[in-house]
Amino acid sequence: MTIWWGVLGLLLGGYFALAGYDYGVGMLLPAISRDEPGQRRVLGAVGPFFLANEVWLVAAVGVLFGAFPHLEGRVFAGAYVLVVLLLLGLVTFTAAVQLRSRHPEGNRRGWTFAIAAGALVTAVSWGLFLGNLVHGLPLDAQGRPVDDVLALFNPYAALWGLGFVALFCLQGLVFLAVRGPVEIAGRVRRLTRSFLAPVGVFLVIATAWGAFSVSHVSWAALAVVAIAFAAYLTVLFGLRRPRLALPAVMLLSACPALLVGVLRFPVVLASGTGYQLTVDQAATTPDMAAVIGWFAAPALLVLVAVQWLTWRAHRRPVDEKSLLHF
Repeated sequence: MTIWWGVLGLLLGGYFALAGYDYGVGMLLPAISRDEPGQRRVLGAVGPFFLANEVWLVAAVGVLFGAFPHLEGRVFAGAYVLVVLLLLGLVTFTAAVQLRSRHPEGNRRGWTFAIAAGALVTAVSWGLFLGNLVHGLPLDAQGRPVDDVLALFNPYAALWGLGFVALFCLQGLVFLAVRGPVEIAGRVRRLTRSFLAPVGVFLVIATAWGAFSVSHVSWAALAVVAIAFAAYLTVLFGLRRPRLALPAVMLLSACPALLVGVLRFPVVLASGTGYQLTVDQAATTPDMAAVIGWFAAPALLVLVAVQWLTWRAHRRPVDEKSLLHF
């Protein structure tokens, strides 16, 4: 089942690497451009990739449900409040992006606010969710959720929630430096510099704090942390070359999901009370894993191929002549 765990990590890492700039652009939409044509072109920059990026999450959830049903039950029960907040943010953000331009003559300020609010809730919820998985999900010794809902909002998880806001905003800005309209280039550069420091602070504090609070850390986790800092330094010193900074910040956004997966491996879920769930205990039966394998490999190849072709077809910056999807 280690291979399936790697597939799940690949899908989640791909989701954060790609969808992170969707949420970053959404959160900053009112600040990047205040006029309607400008906001449409900003959304048009992410438009061709928008739904394709979300498919990675759908595929990851499918693998989680099919290959690791025991893990899915524990995680969703222990973080039920965060899962609900995450779904609310995702639904609000996705619906607002697609409905904003339905009525050409309508007032779109409400939809713009919904886009920014939905993206913000999504970013914070993901940070809280992954921060709790790193710190230890609030479960009792038998793996059942505790009654204290506020335990999910502990200081370490709150740090991750704020850090994800800064990280996704930075990713969205670097993406706009590559594909955004020319008229917002100066504003994008200024905003990018303002988010570099918060992301760096988040990396340093989360790493130092985790080093003292998390035990039995694997060597793979240390490698992921090293990759995250290397990616951040590439972004920091490579802003003059946005096409170099973009893959670096995408890798940086994927690192938190990868870190959660390898942090205590083969333990894939832990709590502060000593409860642990290994990858073998979380896995489905071998027969079910074999059935999933017949569908997963072709689907993954199609997903990667479509994503690559979409990027190739829409690699140029948005301008007045570009087809705007939203």
